[in-house]
Amino acid sequence: MERSTTDRSLSRRGILKLAGAAGAGAGVIGAATGTASAVPAAPKGGFAHPGLLHTQADFDRMAEKVKAGAQPWTDGWKRLLSSRDSATDYRPRPVATVTRAAEGANVHLLFRDAAAAYQNALRWKITGDTRHADKARDILNGWSATLRELRGDSSRYLMAGIQGYQLANAGEIMRDYDGFDLGRFQSMMVDIFYPMNDSFLVNHNDAVPTNYRANWELCTLASIIAIGGLTEDQAKIDRAVEYFKNGDGNGCVKRAVPILHEEADGVVLGQWEESGRDQEHTMAGVGWMGALCEMAWNLGEDLYGYADNRFMKGCEYVARYNLGKDVPYTSYSRRVGRRREGQPAGLHTEPEISDQGRGSARPIWALIHNHYAVRRGLDVPNITAYRDKLMPEDGGGLRGGAGWSYDHLGYGTLTYTRDPKDVRFSTPGAAREAEAADGASRADASGSGAGGGTRPQGGAPDDLAATGAGDVLAWSAAGASALVGGLLLLRRRGRSANAPGSDA
Repeated sequence: MERSTTDRSLSRRGILKLAGAAGAGAGVIGAATGTASAVPAAPKGGFAHPGLLHTQADFDRMAEKVKAGAQPWTDGWKRLLSSRDSATDYRPRPVATVTRAAEGANVHLLFRDAAAAYQNALRWKITGDTRHADKARDILNGWSATLRELRGDSSRYLMAGIQGYQLANAGEIMRDYDGFDLGRFQSMMVDIFYPMNDSFLVNHNDAVPTNYRANWELCTLASIIAIGGLTEDQAKIDRAVEYFKNGDGNGCVKRAVPILHEEADGVVLGQWEESGRDQEHTMAGVGWMGALCEMAWNLGEDLYGYADNRFMKGCEYVARYNLGKDVPYTSYSRRVGRRREGQPAGLHTEPEISDQGRGSARPIWALIHNHYAVRRGLDVPNITAYRDKLMPEDGGGLRGGAGWSYDHLGYGTLTYTRDPKDVRFSTPGAAREAEAADGASRADASGSGAGGGTRPQGGAPDDLAATGAGDVLAWSAAGASALVGGLLLLRRRGRSANAPGSDA
């Protein structure tokens, strides 16, 4: 018999509000949220570069596998070579003002150039061909010398998040290359992209916190942590980590995956926040949470394993449904609308899972599979099956070059595939100087939970229209709707013998 639980974990501020309103009942919630960790302390070691989506060890692996003609890396490499944006004759078009979804929209100039910079940087790191390094450098230098503002409707915040994390990753790869103006590039990211990221997390475009869907906040968090790593700003890294764990919007993992379903065989699936909206936006959020978790891992934080591998459970749910299989679904509601003092927010309910966009081909699954199945040795059959379905993954500019194809950097078969026999020991923060020595003790003390697999063994200020209809969440479960109440937690049904990040 399938059993569902709704996680109503809230921020510390939310718990205090509930305590006043719900009396003793709120005490149950407060006790149940005791697993949330405090703001992470600064790392003992310094920063090692590159250290966002890819480390130098990752690039060494890619180069070795491609040179040897090994599969599936070689097929992934061929996909990269087939991209028009990875060529040395690519012509960037930096402009002073980039606009999304408004008059004079020209965001395509930015997302194509961000993809081209990343793809040329990859080709340089894998082959040593400095023509590609020169191209990546010139693209990034051109933008840092030219860009002055990001404009548009509410989706300007999406642009700041998506292209923010993508540009930061390209800059991280190129940071030590001759002629790259790292200081000016960092200033662009901190002065133009980060303020928009920060404003969105704090003010939610003047909406209640849960008005905007999970994907909006997840690309924002990815940008913040990427800028933090690029600029060696631990406070920004900590900010993204803390919001992922305890934020008041849908980028918080327990809101992005608000409902857990335990089936008769003990498999636990996590219903995704946008599953009742459509599958395209659901997968966009999954992809950006994956990028966030990978960057956090390389910076010393295990968000993959946080809250008993909650992200993994959400990924298994999304992959399973998009593979054409049935999944349980509980009616989901959230607060929406503009923040107005003394006026309650509206309530938007999605009673059924949506099949719109089912089977999407977003290049996001190789990263997720290679963390949970290879680094951690967990059984994630649906994630693995989706990885297999899309292998080799492509990236921005392919499949006709549609705008959404630039939402993710892609090429995960090439960049994230790990050979299990080559993985000996891996801990969060392997890219940090002096992290490896105490990595095991950090993992044991993190509280992120070993194992916990899916199987027992293992804009305009008034523009809200584009959000798809988000403050405190509400759910309808088993025929009852509640905004506050006791927190139910699934018991952990199995443990892996390995510590988080260790490889068998």
